[in-house]
Amino acid sequence: MSILLFLLAGLAEIGGGYLVWLWLREAKSVWYGVIGSLILVLYGILPTLQSFPSFGRVYAAYGGVFVVLAVLWGWLVDKKTPDLYDWVGAAVCLAGVSIILWAPRP
Repeated sequence: MSILLFLLAGLAEIGGGYLVWLWLREAKSVWYGVIGSLILVLYGILPTLQSFPSFGRVYAAYGGVFVVLAVLWGWLVDKKTPDLYDWVGAAVCLAGVSIILWAPRP
């Protein structure tokens, strides 16, 4: 369930931010900005549903998931093919997420 919440939060942040980007940078209707802003509010709520007790740990782990989703978004939506360093960086981020969330702690 935690991975699903991270993915949903990432899609909400990127998707909402993208709509605001389109409104302000690509001269789309103000409704892009309004809808994007509402989606960004949803992004703010989703991480609170995580079962991990620490705000900082949840957001640190989410940051790694966000990086991977942003690379995929750029590839699939913006049609910018990631290079080797994008993929290596994304893999490093996922390794960090795994360590942050599932490392044995005393």
